[in-house]
Amino acid sequence: MNQHRDDPTLSALDQPGAVESPARMLEELEVAPEPGSLFHQVLLQVLAAAPMVGMRREHQLMFAQPKNEIVVHFPVLMDDGHHRMFTGYRVQHNNALGPYKGGLRFHPHVTLDQMKGLAMIMSLKCSLLRLPFGGAKGGVRCNPRELGRDEQMRVTRRFCSAISNQIGPDYDIPGPGVGTDSQTMAWFVDTFAQTTPEHGRQDTSRAVTGKPIELGGVPGRDRASAMGMIMVLEEMLPDLGMQVKGLRFSLLGFGKVGSWIARILQERGATLVAAMDDTGAVRNDRGFDAADLAEHVQLVGGIRGFSQADAVEREGFLRAPVDLFIPAALEGMIDGESAQLIRARVVAEAASLPTTPEGDDVLLQRGVEVLPSLLCNGGGLVASHMEWTLNKSSTMITATEMEERLGQHMTEAARRVRLARHRFESDLRTAAIASALEQISRVHQLRGVFP
Repeated sequence: MNQHRDDPTLSALDQPGAVESPARMLEELEVAPEPGSLFHQVLLQVLAAAPMVGMRREHQLMFAQPKNEIVVHFPVLMDDGHHRMFTGYRVQHNNALGPYKGGLRFHPHVTLDQMKGLAMIMSLKCSLLRLPFGGAKGGVRCNPRELGRDEQMRVTRRFCSAISNQIGPDYDIPGPGVGTDSQTMAWFVDTFAQTTPEHGRQDTSRAVTGKPIELGGVPGRDRASAMGMIMVLEEMLPDLGMQVKGLRFSLLGFGKVGSWIARILQERGATLVAAMDDTGAVRNDRGFDAADLAEHVQLVGGIRGFSQADAVEREGFLRAPVDLFIPAALEGMIDGESAQLIRARVVAEAASLPTTPEGDDVLLQRGVEVLPSLLCNGGGLVASHMEWTLNKSSTMITATEMEERLGQHMTEAARRVRLARHRFESDLRTAAIASALEQISRVHQLRGVFP
């Protein structure tokens, strides 16, 4: 890599490791930072960490923008007989490491900016976990709670057919995300099979991941994201003089991931004392049963009304005295004001980027350790890679084998972040981004820039 350091054909800023301010990079990219933009938040974090690992300027520019931004509009027949228009997105960020990989989100607040930010995070996550994938993200702007089952199916099938020419088992592999699940992926893969030329249909089983086991999914996939975070906690907490057994924790978000996190932590000796979702918040400083809460949420659709704890407002939830606070909902949930209220020694981000830059600053000033989402919520991605490779070779795996492989990936990634923290003398979020960029930078250097 050093052979080009004195290349006279390169400007000073093109030399390896050259440092240029993020503001100047943004100017060249014609990007004007906007408050609240998820994409700009991630981009600024990347541009701040890139010089730490000597990432070349041209590689920073390549990584700073997605390769492809796909926007589709499509009609769907609703149950009452009328047609409604929907908007869908698929952002393919960077495929230097391998095929694009990323989830599908069905949510009323899906935007192109959000998809771009999450796709970049996926590129970083794949690199940190050393998986041969690049980052992507997609979704449809809709509220799945307001759609009947048949309407959800038709939205999924129409979206798949709209982007089927831009995805594929060796090019871009979608998976489940917020508002989608294994049933969604079953509809998706069936639609892809129907819209794929005959000669390519043998590969359709691995065109998506997160499928039901009957269609080639892996056992334990439903709890892989949660298990991945637990494994990170078990690796990182001893550095802070803590362990999972005996922890008191609170949880923001009690969906698929949050529910599993609560139950697994309880099985390992931790105590849930507060929980919150979009229906309300509950708190009991003596603790309550996570499995009972999961059953309650399954029956009534939310936390509100759970009898083992008192209903509280958001401030009362945030102020619960705990060792560990886990945001497991959407992005940007922990802003500066919320960060001032949290009474925890450690924040472990189970959701993608739940902490805003202002929230990050407050937590850092208060001495609260943040285990970043880039590391904590990689378990589902590891399970997806296993599913994809197993489908490719037509082999199977047991839940125990899956968990063993998951543990290896998550533990090694946690150790990379710990090492990067000491090398760069940084916070854990910056360390995780730097470790990911170091791998991406090496790959870009080896591949070169075409032509």
